[in-house]
Formats: sequence, structure tokens, C-alpha cells
Amino acid sequence: MSNESKPENHEWHYHPDLPLEDGSVFRWPPDLRFLGKWVLRNWLTLSERVLMVVLAVLCWWLFYPALERAQSVGIGWVAQVWVVNLGLMIAVAGGLHWYFYIHRGQGQVLKFDRRDQARGNRLWKFSNQVHDNVFWSLGSGVAQLTAYQAVIMWALANGYAPILDIWDRPVLFVVLLVLLPIWSAFHFYWAHRLLHVPVLYRHAHALHHRNVNIGPWSGLSMHPSEHLIYLSSLLIHLVVPTHPILLYFHVIYLGPGAAMTHTGYENLLIRDKRRLALGTFYHQLHHRYYECNYGNQEMPWDRWFGTFHDGSEAATATTRARKKSMHRGNS
Repeated sequence: MSNESKPENHEWHYHPDLPLEDGSVFRWPPDLRFLGKWVLRNWLTLSERVLMVVLAVLCWWLFYPALERAQSVGIGWVAQVWVVNLGLMIAVAGGLHWYFYIHRGQGQVLKFDRRDQARGNRLWKFSNQVHDNVFWSLGSGVAQLTAYQAVIMWALANGYAPILDIWDRPVLFVVLLVLLPIWSAFHFYWAHRLLHVPVLYRHAHALHHRNVNIGPWSGLSMHPSEHLIYLSSLLIHLVVPTHPILLYFHVIYLGPGAAMTHTGYENLLIRDKRRLALGTFYHQLHHRYYECNYGNQEMPWDRWFGTFHDGSEAATATTRARKKSMHRGNS
């Protein structure tokens, strides 16, 4: 019997094989076969990242204002950036929510949590988890994403940030494209650890963590101060040579991409075959148990610093003890 119908850990509707293996590209000693599969899975087949690159190119070509317009501060081009970002969030998060939670496109197959999104609970604005998540995502989330993007576009247009000519240095462009998610994962881990300091957790990050049972709109649903910290990953474009496509890819990775990684499902099924990875049990464990798996599978930090949860009951007990110790006297 598959672990979907009879999971080893009965707290879940579905989970992958446990305990989780080391999925970090930085594991030692290097495994060239593993690295080759990682490149193939993420960059040479249909994947979240390939779709984000396609979206970034389309937005650069058709929707975002030309960089020359950003030489002077103007409400017109900034508003255009905001409208595009708003549309992207609605299309990606709204589309995924419709497919998985309204249309029920694959029922509960590969869904981690057996529960549905919360309703009638005053914990949430409008007493509705989805409506609350939409409020924070499309409000503060899109506004701050746009603000960061507009400042960087202005800096690039005026020569205050180094710009990369894709035709003169195509290899560097590809290298930076591959490194951007790794940089984001590195930044995310340390920003996330900061947000779990009890005072910041209580006043900011707790809003995101109300989403124990996550859905697509949960990804960017954060307190405004958390948006400020989380999106600061974009500031790398002020110091590292960049092209607008790289910037837009990074914007999509942090914004609409968060909806893709928070679907609550492991994969999108097409004709009963896994076609697109849309979430990881690794991060789902963080939303359930809080003080674990602060980063993602590609980075080794959780393993190095003793905060890795492999999905086992022993790891759950350890994590709960850590949480109790961290938040003692701060509740």
C-alpha cells in the first residue's frame, strides 16, 4: 500500500518516503550524478524555475516598462510595474488555488494535509483563511515587491547599479540565473532565523505561521515588516551585475513563486503522472512544527546547525522541545 493511503506518520494525509534524505547541492563529498540530476530536474525540464524564466522574459518583452523610462521617477511606470505584479500574483496564486481548492483538479492526491482551508475562524481577517491571505499578499506583498523592483530599476537605468549586457556576457548571465535561487535560499535561511527570534516572531512572523495548513495564497501572506526583510534578497542586484530579465526572474521567484511552493501539494498531476513539483514536504514540516527547516532542501544550513526535521517522530519530539525552550517566558 502506498504511503499516500497509509502514511508512516499518521499526522499527514500524504508524505514522501521518510526519513527525508539530504537534498542539498552542497552535501559532501560531492555527488556528480546527484548534481547532474538536480540540473536536469530544475533547469532542463519543465519546472517551477523554467516557468519563472519564461514569465520573466515575457514580462520584460511585453509588460514591464522599458528600463529607459525608469531614469526619472514617475508614477506612470511605477504604476505599470505594480499592475503587472498584481496580475502575476492573481494569475499564479489565484490559478493554483482555483485548480487545487475550487475545481479540485486532483482531489487530495499528493496533498500533505487532509484538512481544507479554514473558514469561520476569527483568527483570520474576514474569518476566512484564503481571504486573509489574499489581503496580505495583494496589499503589502505586491506593494513592497513593486517598491524594491522600482528602486532597482531606477538604479540600473541611472548607472547606480551595474548592468549586464546579455549579448556580451551570455555565460555570466546563465551562471547568475542559476545562482539567484541559491542566493535567495541562503538569504531566506538567515532572514527566517531572524524572524524566529521570539520578539520578531510574536509581532511579525506569527501572521504567516497562522498558515499551518498552507495553500497558494499563503506563500506571500506576511506582516509588512516581514515583507521588508524577506524581499531584501532583491538588493543583491544593486551590487552584482544584472540584466532586467534576471531582476524580473528574481521578483517572480520571490512573489508568485512563493505561491507555487505553498500549494500544499507535492506535485501537479497530469494523466496521473507527476509533471510539476509545486511544494516540498521539507517546508511543510516547518509550517507544522515551526522551529525546524528554516531554509530549503538545496542549502545545508538546517543540517549543519541542528534544525533539520526529517519527518520522523523523533525529529518532531526534538523540534517541540526546541520550540518550548525558545519561547519559554515569551508567550
